[in-house]
Amino acid sequence: MDNFLQTIGAINDETRVKILNFINIHNEVCVCDIESSFLMIQSRVSRHLKILKDAGFLKVDRRGRWAYYSIRSPLDTFRQSILKEISYLGLDIPISKKECAL
Repeated sequence: MDNFLQTIGAINDETRVKILNFINIHNEVCVCDIESSFLMIQSRVSRHLKILKDAGFLKVDRRGRWAYYSIRSPLDTFRQSILKEISYLGLDIPISKKECAL
C-alpha cells in the first residue's frame, strides 16, 4: 500500500508529470538539461527527480560531476501504464536544451 501511495503522490504534481514525460521522450537527460529546458533552479529539479526516483520511475547514472536520469528498466506494469497515460495527455513539454558537456 505504501508503494502505491508513494507512486500516486509522485505524479500528483504537474511539474513532475512533465519532467517524467520529458525524460521518457528523450530517454536519458542530465539534471542541467532539465534545469535549462524547464527554466528551474537545480535544487528544485533535484527535489522533483528524487521524488520520481523514490517512487520507482527513474534510475540515475552518475558520470563525473553529472547525473543522468532515465526511466528505470524493467518497469512494472503499473508504472508502464502511468507513463502510457501521461503520453496521451498532450502536455506542453519544453524543447530539450542540452547544456551538459562530458
